[in-house]
Amino acid sequence: MINKDKLLDKCEGMTLLFTKACTYWRMVKFCFNIPLVLTSSAMCIINSISEDANRMKIPNIVVNAISVLIMSLNNSVKASEKFECFKRLSQQFMTLSQEIEGMDQSIDKEKYVILLLKYDDLIQDCAFEEIPSKYKHEVSKVYIEANRNIPIQLNGTIGNVLRRNSKDPNNNIV
Repeated sequence: MINKDKLLDKCEGMTLLFTKACTYWRMVKFCFNIPLVLTSSAMCIINSISEDANRMKIPNIVVNAISVLIMSLNNSVKASEKFECFKRLSQQFMTLSQEIEGMDQSIDKEKYVILLLKYDDLIQDCAFEEIPSKYKHEVSKVYIEANRNIPIQLNGTIGNVLRRNSKDPNNNIV
């Protein structure tokens, strides 16, 4: 008999992790957008209050330079792309979790292999280095305390080797 609970735990863990990463990158994206809105508003105000265009030349240059700097940093960080990627992965892992949860307790080996391949394909699409360690540790801690299986990406690769992917609480690694 194939135990689907282990795969379900891992899918749910990835859903939680990617949801946290999505929230993080949405906030980063928001933090880049606020200064852009402010500099655009400042440009509008500067250009409207001046009757002499020559007097406003330097303030225009400064505000434009700030806008360009913010846009360059935003393009370098690619917060919007990362937000969309983690949002998509979170949704895909949620869908996979729901598919696994909707199955009977015992599933045949072929179906299990298909689900495992879907899981592996989704894992390969993720850039784990773009997820802050704080969230990796949070999810790992929650799953370990709940005595649930955690993905290998959260147990071992982030220096968080607390317990192997086993529900046996006596299987600790120091």
